[in-house]
Amino acid sequence: MEAYINGYSAISPQNSFTEEMFLQEPREYNGVRFLKCVEPQYTGLLDPMAARRMSRIIKMGVTAAMRCLKNAGLEKPGAIITGTGMGCVEDTGRFLSSIYENEEKLLNPTPFIQSTHNTVAATIALMLKCNGYNSTYGHRGFSFETALLDALMLLAEGEADEILAGALDELTPDLFTITDRLGFWKKEPVNNLRLGEYKTHGSIAGEGVAFLALSRNKTEKSVAAITSVRTLFNPEGFDEVEELLKNQAKPNLVILGINGDNEGDRLYQKLRSGIFSNIPALYYKHLCGEYDTSTAFATTLAARIIKDQHVPEIMKTDDHHYGTINNILIYNHLRNRDHSSIVVSSC
Repeated sequence: MEAYINGYSAISPQNSFTEEMFLQEPREYNGVRFLKCVEPQYTGLLDPMAARRMSRIIKMGVTAAMRCLKNAGLEKPGAIITGTGMGCVEDTGRFLSSIYENEEKLLNPTPFIQSTHNTVAATIALMLKCNGYNSTYGHRGFSFETALLDALMLLAEGEADEILAGALDELTPDLFTITDRLGFWKKEPVNNLRLGEYKTHGSIAGEGVAFLALSRNKTEKSVAAITSVRTLFNPEGFDEVEELLKNQAKPNLVILGINGDNEGDRLYQKLRSGIFSNIPALYYKHLCGEYDTSTAFATTLAARIIKDQHVPEIMKTDDHHYGTINNILIYNHLRNRDHSSIVVSSC
């Protein structure tokens, strides 16, 4: 199974929405424990009346999806598939607060309507009048990968010729507080661009939205192809992780989910001294932070690298020579439970 990438778009803590600014001047955040998205100016991108009723994550999701379709030259996809670890957290919080404050009486229905995980995919479908297949996966660290697998199967079975696939997760103060109590994040403020240098417990929280326009057949807009998606849940040992990454198209570049956590990063270090020892390695979470669907952002980075045949300096972890890049392996794990690999290849 494979799918051609004809367009992509991402909103992240970097200036990723504007194509010309792609990591030329990476944004540096000093003394932070979390990263928030750099939102575009929605004027001219969204209808003002519709935007007034949209929460922040819906505006980001719809805007990124529309830009992705525009880049692909596609008016209406045959299917819309999204993944999200936590869904529309801000609207969920508003609805729950409203229940408490109003003693379950006279509740505003809008936060409830917009609190479901599939809100963004449904909103995009309504705006495009797209009546095709529409699905959202909430599988924590596998959310984006599951959406991709569904898209690959639909394309292989001929159920759709073009698919809009993406992922989204937002960070709110309440969500940060809860996950901070669970010990997910660093206790001391850090510099995001030096994240890989910190050898302490935890990472920095992040958020982001990313979309891909996928097709079954190669077109003049195709810039790369997704050729493999694999997942592994809660492995018993390192051997299972190695088995996940073996027997794939030999990559000449790997993008790793290094996030500054001293325990979690040991696995990446072991791979770099083992099966990845002769392969240039990049990392990306210092740019976007840690969140359930960060691999969607990494996939847009991989597509851009293959398209331009250029590796941004800010992503490099070593001084390897970079020749022609035609196979990029993205490997990530979320707290050593959800392990996944995505291969993005030239077309």
